[in-house]
This record gives sequence, structure tokens and C-alpha cells, in this order.
Amino acid sequence: MKVMSYNTLFAGFDGGDNRRFAAQLELITGINPDILLLQEAKNFTANGASLLFEMEKCIKMRGFIAPAPHTGQNTGIFIKGDIEPITAEIDSTHFHHAIMILKVNVPGFVKHVTLISAHLCPFGPHIRLREVSYLINHAAANELTLLAGDFNSVSPYDREPQVGELLAHFRARYVKPDGSIDNSVMAVLYQAGYVDIAHKLGKHHIPTVPTASFKGAEFVPFRSDYILTTSAFSKYAKSYAVVQNDLTDYASDHYPVIAEFSP
Repeated sequence: MKVMSYNTLFAGFDGGDNRRFAAQLELITGINPDILLLQEAKNFTANGASLLFEMEKCIKMRGFIAPAPHTGQNTGIFIKGDIEPITAEIDSTHFHHAIMILKVNVPGFVKHVTLISAHLCPFGPHIRLREVSYLINHAAANELTLLAGDFNSVSPYDREPQVGELLAHFRARYVKPDGSIDNSVMAVLYQAGYVDIAHKLGKHHIPTVPTASFKGAEFVPFRSDYILTTSAFSKYAKSYAVVQNDLTDYASDHYPVIAEFSP
């Protein structure tokens, strides 16, 4: 089972320019994930969900979208046809954007799998700590849960990013009041029992932002995108990678992350 998580930066649109969206469709088709978790699926529910249906047709996957009423930056989960959806939940009440929770049956797995696509608030760790308090109950060690997305947070496993290079209003997103790096958000998720697949497989030093086309903006290099699982699910992890190529350099300000699991 190949899982991909991707923050698409406004769904690949720059006003009426859809060239990044087209690049993302090419990228996703080439990677061919079984499960795709999206962040910033902007306008996927507009105009009768026409953009959602276009993407479903192009990548040959079924999509479930969690509308983000305050920001428009929806999250979503797409699955291949052999994966059976059981239940779908949306939480836009407790999150700056929204989370999509999809429970599925996956061929080869004896228990159902819970998938969560999350995009945590970019504006400060104090807000993100409140958001992750609603995610820790999904971390029961014996369940098969996968939580992935853009967490806008620094991991205690990683090298500290050079946030001193950022403008002050961007730097404040990642630091404590004394100016030191705040990694409390990821620490809470780890404390709850989530396993960081990149760290488990020794690939956690690879940044996911910014891409080559979006340097010098609101990011310095660091790992903002994660694939986490419960302890039971982490035993199936076989590989992890940050996808860096000509397409991903251009298509978004985030690089996608992929992981493969086998029961």
C-alpha cells in the first residue's frame, strides 16, 4: 500500500493559471499511490465539486473532501477502487482549516484502517497544540491509524531550522517567547504514541519545504510534512521518501512525501 501526502498550494492554481494543477496531476499519476492525502484542496467543493470530479477522473481515484469554511483550504483523501470506504468524518470546528477522517478496508489488512488528512494552523504553536489535542485520541497503539499532512511544526528528531533568516512575523510561527525553537506540537503527538515513519526509517533529516521554485518566502528548509501511524501500523512500514524532481520543484511550495506499507 503506497501512501502519498501533499500540500498542493492553493490546489495548484495561481488565479486562473492551472499549470501547477496540471503538473500535480502528472505527478500523482506517475507515483500511482493507493491512498492520497491532500492539503489546500482549494475550490474542490465549488461549482458543483467540478474540480473534485476532474481530479477523480484524471488520477482514477475516489475523493472525499473536508471543507474548511473559514479558510477555504480544504483537506481531502483519495483512494483507489480496491479500497472500501466504511465511514467518513469531517472536523472543521476544532481546526483552523479542517481534517478529513476516512475509515477504510484495505486488501491484506485484517483490521480496518483509519486515515486522517490534517493541515495544522500556520500561525503559532499555541494554536497547533490545541488542534493536536483532538488528534491524540486516534493514536491507540493497537489500532491501524495513519495521520498525515502539513503540520507546520518542527520535530524534536530534526535539526533546528535556521529561522533567524525569516522575517519576524514568519519566525514567530516556530519559536517560543524566548526565541528558541518550539517542537512541542510534534513532541505531544509522539508522546501520545504516534510513530514518525520518516524517523523510524532514518529519513527524517530531509526537508519538505520550500521547493526550488518557492525559496525566499515564508519558509527556511525544514520538515513540515509528516506521515505518522499508530504503533501497530508502524510495523508494516517498508519505505519512506520525499519526492524531489523537476515536477515537484515547480508544482507547489511543499514536496510530497510517500511511504509504503505491507501487511
